[in-house]
Amino acid sequence: MDTDAVVLDVDGVLLDVADSYRRAVVETVARVHDERIARSALQPFKDAGGFNNDWMLTDALALYVLARAEGLELSVETFTDHIAASGGGFSGAQSVIDDRLPADARERINTALDRAYNREIFQQLYLGSDLYREIEGAKPVLDEPGYIHDEPVLIDRETIEALQTHFDVGILTGRPAAEADIALDRAGLSVPDAHRFTMDDWEAGKPDPAALQTLAERFDAETVAFAGDTLDDVRTAVNAAAADHERTYHGIGVLTGGLTGEEGRVAFADAGAEAVVETVNELPALLDPSG
Repeated sequence: MDTDAVVLDVDGVLLDVADSYRRAVVETVARVHDERIARSALQPFKDAGGFNNDWMLTDALALYVLARAEGLELSVETFTDHIAASGGGFSGAQSVIDDRLPADARERINTALDRAYNREIFQQLYLGSDLYREIEGAKPVLDEPGYIHDEPVLIDRETIEALQTHFDVGILTGRPAAEADIALDRAGLSVPDAHRFTMDDWEAGKPDPAALQTLAERFDAETVAFAGDTLDDVRTAVNAAAADHERTYHGIGVLTGGLTGEEGRVAFADAGAEAVVETVNELPALLDPSG
C-alpha cells in the first residue's frame, strides 16, 4: 500500500484502554445510577457511530439505563441499531428515547441525567485524584488512583522507528490534549503539535474528515493512511476521500480495540477499510516503501 504519511489513532492502537477508558464508562454509570452494565455492551455503541468521545458514550449508556427503568424494552444491540439509524452519537440515542417513551418519562430521564456530573466522576476515576487536581484544576470528591495507569503499550519501539524513518507520522485522537500527551509519552512516540489533532483542536470529532484533511495538507501528502480501532476511524478516511479529490486516503482497521477476529475484519471491510491488521506493529510491513 503506497502512502506518504501515516496517521495513528491512540486508544486501542498505541495503548490498550480496555481497563481505563472503557472501565471508566461502566464504573461511572454504576456509581451514579447504581446499575452495572457489562463492558461488552460498549462495542455496539461504538459501532453505531458518533461515540469517539467516551464522555458522550457514558451519557448514552446512562440514558439507556434510565430509559429501561422507565419501561424501555430494547436490548443493547437493538437500541444501538436504532441509534445508528438515527445518525449516531448521543443525539441519536436521545432520538430513540424520544420516539419510544411518553413525555413524562422523558422529563424524569432528563432530570436524572446530569451530564456535567457524569464527566466529573468519569475524569476522577480515569485520571485519579492527583492528576484530576492537576489537569482539571478542581478538588476531587473521590479518592482514586486512576485507571490511566492501567494502559499497556501496544506499539513496539521498532514500529515507531520504522514508521518515522519512512513516513510523516501524525496523530488523530478523541483524547483531550493533556491526556494525549500522557499517552504519547508512555508509548514513546514524539509528534510535533502541528502533526496531531486532539479533542481540544477539533470540535466535530470522528468521522468528520476535516482534521485528517488538515494533516494531509500539513504533510503535503498525496496519499495518507489512517489506522484506528473503530469503525468511525475508517469512516473518517472514507469521508476524507469523498471530500478531498486531490489526495488518496486509506482507512486501516486495527484489531486491538473492541473489534476482533473475523467478525471485526468483516465489520471494518463493510465500513470501507482497505486493509485490516492484527496490531499496529504490522503497519511497517503493510506500508513497506520498498514495495
